[in-house]
Amino acid sequence: MTGQTAKIALPCECGSMAVRQVNQFILHDELWWDSEFSCGSCGTYLCEHAGPEPAPDDVVREALLAAHGSVRLRLVGSVPSLVPALKVFREVSAASLSRARELVGELSRDGLVGTLSEMEFLKARLQTRGVPVVVDR
Repeated sequence: MTGQTAKIALPCECGSMAVRQVNQFILHDELWWDSEFSCGSCGTYLCEHAGPEPAPDDVVREALLAAHGSVRLRLVGSVPSLVPALKVFREVSAASLSRARELVGELSRDGLVGTLSEMEFLKARLQTRGVPVVVDR
């Protein structure tokens, strides 16, 4: 399983410092994220989210990128048609056709940059459709 975790210190309502742990991973062929909040002083524990939907940039993605850095998904070799890649981007992110074209353009040039889980998820989907890609760490 491909996944990453990051911990963020933040204040609790009790006035002590607490920890938010964020995770992003691939589960059942979907990209999931979750977030848990815990305070050792007052005992508060909350599961803030768990599910397969896009991770919020300001909570999950920024923490994972700060803790682990980014990876790049790039096209390797030639592709007779980028239509399969367009379909993948439309399916996984509900991107408009113009946004999917932008993403395919980025993939074709310098590659797409994101978290390890995001790029491994896209890699699997693209390879299933015959698009040759690799993740550079």
